[in-house]
Amino acid sequence: MSAPERIVVLGFGPVAARLVEDLLPAVRAGRVLVTVVGAEVHAAYNRVLVADVGTGRTAPEAVALSDAEDLAAEGVEVRLGTAARRVDRARRTVLLSDGGVLPYDRIVFATGARAVVPVLRGLDFAPHGEPRLPEGVVALRDLDDAAALLPVVRSGGRVVVLGGGILGVEAALAIREQGARAALVHHGDIPLARALDHDGGRLLSAALAAAGVDVVPQARAVAVRLEEGRFTGLELGDGTVVPGDLLVLSVGVRARAELAEGCGLTVDRGIVVDRFLRADTEDRVFAVGDCAAVAGRPPSGLIGPGWTQAAWLAKYLVEHPAPGFLDGPGPAAPAVDPLAEERPGIILLKARGVDVAAGGDVSPGPWDSAPWGGSPQRVAVWADPQQGRYCKMVTVDGVLTGFVAVGMPRTAAELVLLYERGAELPADRSTLFRLDDAALSLPPAPAGPDDVLCRCSGATHGQVGHAVGEGCTTVEQVGASCRAGTGCGGCRDRIEALLASAASTV
Repeated sequence: MSAPERIVVLGFGPVAARLVEDLLPAVRAGRVLVTVVGAEVHAAYNRVLVADVGTGRTAPEAVALSDAEDLAAEGVEVRLGTAARRVDRARRTVLLSDGGVLPYDRIVFATGARAVVPVLRGLDFAPHGEPRLPEGVVALRDLDDAAALLPVVRSGGRVVVLGGGILGVEAALAIREQGARAALVHHGDIPLARALDHDGGRLLSAALAAAGVDVVPQARAVAVRLEEGRFTGLELGDGTVVPGDLLVLSVGVRARAELAEGCGLTVDRGIVVDRFLRADTEDRVFAVGDCAAVAGRPPSGLIGPGWTQAAWLAKYLVEHPAPGFLDGPGPAAPAVDPLAEERPGIILLKARGVDVAAGGDVSPGPWDSAPWGGSPQRVAVWADPQQGRYCKMVTVDGVLTGFVAVGMPRTAAELVLLYERGAELPADRSTLFRLDDAALSLPPAPAGPDDVLCRCSGATHGQVGHAVGEGCTTVEQVGASCRAGTGCGGCRDRIEALLASAASTV
């Protein structure tokens, strides 16, 4: 038997954890040796839920995705608290921060992304390195950030969140929900401006205010106020100071690609890879997740596409050995395109009492004409601001191409299902608007066993139903069985409903 192929994985976040997990059968069979290098002292955990840990809604151990001791017992070498300093592609080695040198036959960059630190007086701007933030300023990217936020929330302090994207909005709502005070400061006119249209964004702003979040729109932050080295307030361009006990930076992320660039790989908004995640022409270097720009696309920043890439790459690495490990003349062309596996991007706001779902292009208005030469488009809108409800559907040839639903959870669930299926909408769009009308109580279309329940993992209703039927009684047990509920957490309510339904029939 020939020596096993050595695969080194740089980075130990959620995507790397999925890759290593899917490589375990080959490790057990002695076909590959896997070494994973993580700069943090913690094994992989779900970064999407760091805000939940920081607000006390979730325990740190509940977001763990891997156990270093279990992996070591399976034969995986895990290097925690160790950073990769340099990759020598000519010698196929990795120089580590502890002075060690790792040889490899193939290497996977899963280095993820770091938080963007805005150019503000009082902050250390470091676009290509880890920033040194003053006390009381965090980015909510790791468990150390969560540990800094937790005492402020528990003491009922005031947290300023800078950034109106999905993570910033969720963080502000979670902080307020746990009894602390929150201010959401953002540059644009509405939050979630990339996903919502103007009317949907205005209604979301009203919902945030009703939930007790102080919303500060159209704000240009210029400086952080510090007293004895600790954050006390965020200064705006008009001289206003938004006071707080802690500042959460949520203004985007940037791919960690410096290591790849230093070894001669092409970098443009991420490590440039082809549709099969290859960063070189020798079939030895790959990149996945938030550090990878796949086929000209910037990293999505979502955990679902990263897990799809990791699952595909694990299969490819096992089925297509590196040069020198081939039984035949050379690797066959990949049979499946990993990008074809990606599902449409959907934004789901995870907050109690504030329901928002959006997907696709929602820029067309009801009276806009279709682009010249394009198929006829149709836009239907329902708005009832006093009741906190808004919905917009954009269709082309009857198929949903974009939607927004605010304060209409049943309509949103149906639209998500139709969007993912690529199904045609009913001719009378008002039947969808009426799903949230308690007086009419129109039932939504039932989900089929092959319909996706968890967009992050790809787990279907059928797989979750099977897990429940096999005796799973908690979301965590279902996640261990089929990975549903282990990503962004947006499907937890549906899994809990299935568990409750199963329990009521026993």
